[in-house]
Amino acid sequence: MRWLAIPLGIALAWLAFTMSPLWSLYDLAQAVRRHDTVYVENHVNFRTLRLSLVRQITAAMRSASETDPDLEPRDRQRLNDAAYGLALALSETMVTPETVIDLLANGWPDKLDVERPAGTRPEGLAIRGVGRLMPYYAALEMRGFRAVVIPIPPEGPRTERTRIRLRLRGLSWRLVDIEMADMLREQIAAKLGRALARAKIGASAGEERQ
Repeated sequence: MRWLAIPLGIALAWLAFTMSPLWSLYDLAQAVRRHDTVYVENHVNFRTLRLSLVRQITAAMRSASETDPDLEPRDRQRLNDAAYGLALALSETMVTPETVIDLLANGWPDKLDVERPAGTRPEGLAIRGVGRLMPYYAALEMRGFRAVVIPIPPEGPRTERTRIRLRLRGLSWRLVDIEMADMLREQIAAKLGRALARAKIGASAGEERQ
């Protein structure tokens, strides 16, 4: 039976490795609960997070403009051209320890004044005990040996789930990406679209007065 020792050891080592992100997830959840901005600042890669949020918001705005039948082709092109700049400006307000905590706490950035759809109650990263880690372990997706994607909450509808990406750096896992829930991306895109429309109306009125 000695020949079983090697594959069994490998299996146990892999199991331990795949469970290691959960301890970082647990620490992150406690930091969110305590509103510990220092911990978040030291365990989040804000550069990659900023790039990801810009990409998500830009894609959501362009998708919304393509499916809006009331937009003229010229206005749709203008919206697409402005999408990146608007997404970049909004991402700057979202990439702070306080806003990351706000987003992870209940799945919605309340401080950004983004309207929450009626009847929805997004859940956040709430892990009160070690036993709560098991649903997260069942739902996590390993991406190679150095990255893992975890849905929050693991049992929630896909449209209401936030997905975070942790990457191994040295001996610890760091948060490098937050994939916003579908309905949050749609609400942000709608809000920016309305802001752009108001700016256009104001500019048109100014031109008429001249």
